[in-house]
Amino acid sequence: MVNEQLIWAIFFLPLASFALIALVIRPFFNHASVISGPIAVVSIGASFVISILTFIDTTINQHNPIGDPKDWLSIGNFELQIGILLDPLTATMLVVVTGVSLMVQIYSTFYMKAPTPDHESENHENNAEPVELGQPVYARYFAYMSLFTASMLGLVMAANVVQLFVFWELVGLCSYLLIGFWFHRPAAAAAAKKAFIVTRVGDFGFLLALMYLFSKTYQENINYLNIQTINENLPALVSSGTLGAGALTLIAIGFFVGAIGKSGQFPLHTWLPDAMEGPTPVSALIHAATMVTAGVFLVGRFFPLFQASQDAMMLVALVGGITALFAATMGLVSNDIKRVLAYSTVSQLGYMMLALGIGAYGVAIFHLFTHAFFKALLFLGSGSVNHATGTFDMRFMGGLRKKMPITYITFLIGSLSLAGIFPLAGFWSKDEILLNSFKSGTEGGELVSMIVFVLAIIAVFMTAFYMFRALFMTFEGEFRGGSEKDPEANAHGPVHLAESPSLMVIPMVILAIPAVLIGVLANPPREFLGIEAHWMVHTLDHMYHIPAGEGFDVSLAAVSTLVALAGIVLAIAMYKPKPLISPESIGKTLRPVHTLLYRKYYFDELYEGIFVRQIYYRGLALASDWTDRNIVDRAVNIVGWTGANFGGLIRQFQNGQMQMYATVTSIGIIVITAIFIFGD
Repeated sequence: MVNEQLIWAIFFLPLASFALIALVIRPFFNHASVISGPIAVVSIGASFVISILTFIDTTINQHNPIGDPKDWLSIGNFELQIGILLDPLTATMLVVVTGVSLMVQIYSTFYMKAPTPDHESENHENNAEPVELGQPVYARYFAYMSLFTASMLGLVMAANVVQLFVFWELVGLCSYLLIGFWFHRPAAAAAAKKAFIVTRVGDFGFLLALMYLFSKTYQENINYLNIQTINENLPALVSSGTLGAGALTLIAIGFFVGAIGKSGQFPLHTWLPDAMEGPTPVSALIHAATMVTAGVFLVGRFFPLFQASQDAMMLVALVGGITALFAATMGLVSNDIKRVLAYSTVSQLGYMMLALGIGAYGVAIFHLFTHAFFKALLFLGSGSVNHATGTFDMRFMGGLRKKMPITYITFLIGSLSLAGIFPLAGFWSKDEILLNSFKSGTEGGELVSMIVFVLAIIAVFMTAFYMFRALFMTFEGEFRGGSEKDPEANAHGPVHLAESPSLMVIPMVILAIPAVLIGVLANPPREFLGIEAHWMVHTLDHMYHIPAGEGFDVSLAAVSTLVALAGIVLAIAMYKPKPLISPESIGKTLRPVHTLLYRKYYFDELYEGIFVRQIYYRGLALASDWTDRNIVDRAVNIVGWTGANFGGLIRQFQNGQMQMYATVTSIGIIVITAIFIFGD
């Protein structure tokens, strides 16, 4: 059994790793920065072990060792308390964050090394070009990664909204630092700024919701800053008439706007594909376990609020369904392997939001749980391929199946799981989402549920197609030159077609195991090896007193599998060697559609050209400039002119002539005497 001090250690161990690396190793021992990797691995590994124990204690043993939150600040009736909110959602997220982060840190210890010691020292000594790998940046990288992990852990453990919001912003800051890790690259610097600014739009909505919540509840007798208090009592305020239903809906929508920004949901999705400019292990951590899952976690954390507002639930479902299909369409034509995976992340997060919107809370978190492992596996596989070829552009890959057999097999497992093929992990969680949306639409008569089910089933086909398109373009056929042929590649060494080193391969092999088994072990359709049927979903649903959802439906599972297989067959027909269908001919026939998808529906042009240049620069900025020059500056100048000229008038009386002073004094005496005599 774990205790509260051990659970706090889950957060403080990665934080201590950050402090040690950033404040000691980086400034004083950077020549020995290679020890930064093991420090991060050991600290996060220890957090992972404690997280596993906490998960077992919380979800299986039904034991909660956390005491009441501790008073941190008291001002009059205002009280801010700090503590841990430990429930099955927290326990699940702790395992996801620490488990994936541990694999990413192990992988990074080799990935972030320079290709050769000579190459590293030569660049460092001669400053011929900015150093991207090895000793000069090693400590900075692992310091950022440790802080990133600690911030996400702090977010999921937070017991009140102030605590949560602080770590929410820290996660955003860390993503900015890691996406722009190679800040000397213009594309990386621009991507970091884009991620930071776009997510700030969502965060502003989240902050407004928190302020509105406080304004509506600060006079209540109980503390509505505590998350558990909000979930248990705020919907009851609507029932009693103390709080209007519209106010509750506005608070829920404000929270959801924050989630849209963090999780890259439509229409704030544009930052996520560009975030691929960071190192590949960073992409794995962002997309699998930290930044983007924070939005889904936020909606899940405040799920009772959303349940109490039908309008908010409908919005969540529709945005999720639209995003699932919308992002999948862009993955069909992308040539960058990391961007394909990025679009798949946006799409899968859409599935999770869709599930939350139709009330399938436990199913949504179950899909988040399974997705973390196979998505981390796929990103690490893309990094392994890049390590060999020097490029992420699949048009310059090919022929790697025999050269990199372990990477190929693990990437195949991840692709099958993402496509939802039986019996891999993704099959079980995606099938439950489809089943719940279908049953809610047909038996419950919910039109929104039926709409999102159709969107989701189309996205199943597209997901299978673009993942196997990526697999065949990367591993099949003949090698097409890698970085030596790609003019836009940022290679860290020469092309060397061989399997990646063991420190990169082992994490992929480990992640492949849950990508296969975790679905059936965490949520079996029937009692299996003593494991209760649907135990994970039922445990998660039970915390919010949600009735047990739909069981396993063989017919719907068969339909979704056939749809996925159809996508795979089409990918084989188009991208295997000697294809039956020419991708070029399809592209020419559907040129307008292809261009629309390749240009990402022109959202970047819309935001940059209309919102930034036209509305902001030529509208708000020009109006602000005119106001500043013509109103603010002129008001200040008038005040200055008045003071200067009035002072000049007064100065005439202060000329240093005694006669003038005597005259003014005499006149004053006469005036005062006259007032005294004739005042009555």
